[in-house]
Amino acid sequence: MSTPLFHEHLFHDSAATSEFAVRLSALLHPGSVILLEGGIGAGKTHFARSLIQARMAVSGVVEDVPSPTFTLVQTYDDAEGEIWHADLYRLTHPDEVDELGLIDAFEDAICLVEWPDRLGDLTPEHALTIEFSATKTEGERHARFICPTPEWAARVEEALT
Repeated sequence: MSTPLFHEHLFHDSAATSEFAVRLSALLHPGSVILLEGGIGAGKTHFARSLIQARMAVSGVVEDVPSPTFTLVQTYDDAEGEIWHADLYRLTHPDEVDELGLIDAFEDAICLVEWPDRLGDLTPEHALTIEFSATKTEGERHARFICPTPEWAARVEEALT
């Protein structure tokens, strides 16, 4: 695997984070995996919700998109296939990830994974990682993008412009 490419961006409010998620959603395809890192309240679920709602809207579906904190995984069907939104916070061992079916989904679904540190050695090498952190300004988020391939770097750059 090549050396990851890093990008950083400051989203000035939650609307800017949502706009980025909407633009990035159009650039995804089955097999796209996004790992969402950051503490509680950093903006992971807000980003995932915006991205999923944008994908569903293309199919004419309005979706509520609840946090999968208690269900661990929520799945959605859009025009291209499945979207998996996973929150692994409550997992205690990487073996539990396989039981959820998430490993197979990495190959043929769009996957958004919160708390990806729980994946351990099961972390897909081809995944985009977004590290979110809140700033002292209400609604403002700093994002650090770790792009494992030039293709991911190009998608991030396109969605940021």
